Amino acid sequence: MTGRATPSVRAEPVEVLEPFDKLRANGKFIYLASQSPRRRQLLEQLGVRHELLLPDADEDAEGIEAVLPGEAPATYVQRVTQLKLDAALERLKRRGLPAAPVLCSDTTVALGRAIYGKPADAADARRMLGELAGRSHRVLTAVAIGTPRRRVQALSTSRVTFAPMSRQQIAAYVTSGEPMGKAGAYAVQGRAAAFISHISGSYSGIMGLPMHETAQLLLSLGFKI
Repeated sequence: MTGRATPSVRAEPVEVLEPFDKLRANGKFIYLASQSPRRRQLLEQLGVRHELLLPDADEDAEGIEAVLPGEAPATYVQRVTQLKLDAALERLKRRGLPAAPVLCSDTTVALGRAIYGKPADAADARRMLGELAGRSHRVLTAVAIGTPRRRVQALSTSRVTFAPMSRQQIAAYVTSGEPMGKAGAYAVQGRAAAFISHISGSYSGIMGLPMHETAQLLLSLGFKI
């Protein structure tokens, strides 16, 4: 990783939140409303106590990620993150769980104004990788942490450059299954690293949760990092 993206953090003045569940071990915790094992791993790296708050089977989690016509990548990723937070806070209330801040995040890949989300199938993954190969693109990850009364959010933007890739290399990578479920059809921490010639910005942000920006948001909510 080279350099660091300049964090864009927006936060209202917040009150220090007290521990919400006395049954939990001495300290604050948050809910992580994400199915991504990478985000959980990165949160653990920060030493933040957390519990998963995953969608119910009848929730349209994928529908939240639909792109609006003409929507810019930065606008898109921040809007989707806020929608995820809306849904997670409602889920928390509906389940009657102990109160605690909820963390949501969304990552998208952008080539110019074109947004590359999760591939629909193998053919879509091959298309995306073919368009990204030999070029530089942006990876934008938005993070939001909120309670019913307070929200803070941040946006991390990094640049990734892919070396040229042959059709055979792309096909072999797609066959590995790694591109599925990943924005832009690749995982920077996986086999795709063999094709990445340059990174500028936040490696953890490219993975799905920018550590610096997330730590700053947690500090603003009274957490110790």
